[in-house]
Amino acid sequence: MPLASPPMTDVPDSSRPAARRLALTARIVLVPYAIAVLLLTWLPADEAGKVTGVVAVLARLVATWGVPGDAAYTVFEFTANIALFVPLGALLAVGWRRMPAWAIVAVGCAASTVIELVQLAIPSRYSTLSDVIANTLGTAVGLVVARAILRAIARGRTADSGS
Repeated sequence: MPLASPPMTDVPDSSRPAARRLALTARIVLVPYAIAVLLLTWLPADEAGKVTGVVAVLARLVATWGVPGDAAYTVFEFTANIALFVPLGALLAVGWRRMPAWAIVAVGCAASTVIELVQLAIPSRYSTLSDVIANTLGTAVGLVVARAILRAIARGRTADSGS
């Protein structure tokens, strides 16, 4: 799906209350999600490492198979940063269905940039451009997946109401 796609408006009239409830739920869930991301990214590294240490564990595990540990760590960390922002793209796509795709991706990029800028002031944290790229990519993945699911649901409801 191109990033300049039109907003989602293909919800049948019979499901509008359900669509509103889903949007409200996504907006509510966005709050604890954002708090969790900020804690994970702004806590000192030793504190956050209690949660994010799984990346190092996976890298060590893969290293036992002959894969260089540094390379494995880099790949797992990039993948984890993508996964961290998939919910943001999905929640924005569901919570604000008329928001253009480019705006959702821009919000993800802006949020990631702010996180990385704040990390510059935290001595135990490292700010990297690759994190911004991965987080922005994760936002786009969440957006695409959420819109695909919403379209499939809308098509199913339209087919059900037409029979």
